[in-house]
Amino acid sequence: MPATQIGQNLAFINWTVLTGLALGTYAAVILLRERTTATSGYLVFTTACAIGFGVLAYLSDQALPASLGDSPVVIDPAWDGPRQMALGAFIALVSAALLLRRVHLGVATVCAWLGLTAGLATLVFGALAWGGGGLGNAALLIQLGVLAAGIGGFFAAMILGHWYLVTPKLPESPLILLTRVLVAVMAAQVVLFAFWTATGAGPADVAPFAALVGPWALFVWLRLLVGLVFPLIVSVASVRTASTRSMESATGLLYINVGSVAAGTILAAGLYFGAGLLV
Repeated sequence: MPATQIGQNLAFINWTVLTGLALGTYAAVILLRERTTATSGYLVFTTACAIGFGVLAYLSDQALPASLGDSPVVIDPAWDGPRQMALGAFIALVSAALLLRRVHLGVATVCAWLGLTAGLATLVFGALAWGGGGLGNAALLIQLGVLAAGIGGFFAAMILGHWYLVTPKLPESPLILLTRVLVAVMAAQVVLFAFWTATGAGPADVAPFAALVGPWALFVWLRLLVGLVFPLIVSVASVRTASTRSMESATGLLYINVGSVAAGTILAAGLYFGAGLLV
């Protein structure tokens, strides 16, 4: 039954993954552009990937069902339009920033930051639509934010690792900075997991720690071990290998993390939309 309920809500899981990839990847681009000497080629390519993910997320948003079946999550359709408009604005503004960067840097920079703001607004409207009101909206917004930072950030880091293979003189500082940020993101997700389970957070309104032993326990433990603890350990190893300029090893570790964090994101989204559990 738990697996069936998760399967019934694949459209929302798909939205979470694609939107997270789009927004998290672009946030990584902004960070690296402002704080490091990452090459323009890498930044352009990764921005184009973020736009592509955004387009896929927008198309998936158009196909979201009006209800979640047996899930305790209740949809507020009033926020569907604003969410779709914000996601469309993200695509348009980031595309404009990419096209205008060689023509008018100032305008491109404004478009870039407005695009990031539109991306954040997308998450806000998603939380308002599916959070259940009050503190539930705030909790879901935090969850969507850290999921996006994780899955999109690791994708951007993996691409950056590849860039060192064709740009040998690129300093290691961009990859070190990004992987350190991702260590912090994964650590924050572990802390949030502990808080969510200790308080029984989510629309299901379960007893503290009940998620760890209930009918959804297998998926909850997989979320913790495969989607959080394992990538946190690998992230620390990635920082150390990048610091010694073992870029091939660091890239291989980041490949592993892209898969494990994606699995964790799918589990987190499935448990929320299928069971009403924040983990």
